[in-house]
Amino acid sequence: MENASKALIIAGAILLAILIISLGIMIYNQASGVVNNNAMSEVDINSFNQKFTQYQGSNIRGAQVNSLLDQVRTNNINYQDDSSRQIAIKSALTGGEGTENVIGGSSTYTKAQTGTTYTVTCNMDSKSGLVNSITIKANS
Repeated sequence: MENASKALIIAGAILLAILIISLGIMIYNQASGVVNNNAMSEVDINSFNQKFTQYQGSNIRGAQVNSLLDQVRTNNINYQDDSSRQIAIKSALTGGEGTENVIGGSSTYTKAQTGTTYTVTCNMDSKSGLVNSITIKANS
């Protein structure tokens, strides 16, 4: 009789251990699913970046630069609560060569001259892959 009760205790302990391990695996899978849902897919990243990289190049007209600045301003207003999607402008247009300004909803910025060509470079964040700043330089 003593051996049978010990066998039941051991079987109960094994079942309890299996239950605890299964619960741990289930919690881990749910937590990793939440992390994966917050990350942007590659299609989302490319779609976001395309709005800005289409203006990238070495002979961009002033009117196109002004469209880019409007696009950045609209983006920063739409994503004002998400700093990872805010875009900074590095340009002589916004206060001097090399200055960095984030164009927001209430800020004003200098428009590009329509008769001038510019070099526009989009800089990507190394972790997220999103455009995080744009450099605009006037061509001489």
